[in-house]
Amino acid sequence: MNRRALVLSPHPDDAEIGMGGTVALLVRQGWTVVLCDLTNGEPTPRGTPERRLQEAAAAADILGVRRITLDLPNRFLLDAVEARKRVAGVIREVRPELLFVPYWEDAHPDHVQAAQLGEAARFYAKLTKSDIPGEPHYPRRVIHYFSTHYRMVRRPSFLVDVSETFERKLESVAAYRSQFEDDRGNLWILDLLRTSAAYFGALVGVAYAEPFVMREEVGLRTLDALL
Repeated sequence: MNRRALVLSPHPDDAEIGMGGTVALLVRQGWTVVLCDLTNGEPTPRGTPERRLQEAAAAADILGVRRITLDLPNRFLLDAVEARKRVAGVIREVRPELLFVPYWEDAHPDHVQAAQLGEAARFYAKLTKSDIPGEPHYPRRVIHYFSTHYRMVRRPSFLVDVSETFERKLESVAAYRSQFEDDRGNLWILDLLRTSAAYFGALVGVAYAEPFVMREEVGLRTLDALL
């Protein structure tokens, strides 16, 4: 059975920052994972649309996934009806079992809107008698990942052991050279990602882990997967 996951990202690099290790782990376990950037992330101080697309493609290659880039407006992303339809069309095309969206609290308005937009598009994707292309589909679960601008720690619903794929995550983030480089003085973000993953890993007795939150309850079919 080909299991599928779709990750919605407000900008190129958010998915890698928030859950790049989990993406790489899912691919290793045989899942088909698609990343969908809602915007191209531009303008930024040192980026261009062409460069960001190249960096996003390189990061996707590192993680072994397919990438879709929509043309919704960076900095002005809104959970509006037409945007919901666009994302619902992607959901119908990919037909994921799991839908990953950003955490709903953030200092960046695009991230807040992306969380709302993703949840609304999940509902829209199942509608019949609509003008949304493709056959109706309803992802079984919506899972929120952390790529926030707030300095905060929220109690996760669960943690994923990414010890074996964490270095690949960092490699995928580092592919965004227009965003993370010595000249901008922000390479400390890579160290922060390592520290954060080590903290969450320590909570469950592994080297590195990534946190996730679900609004719905988490159910297990077996206890074998518990760390």
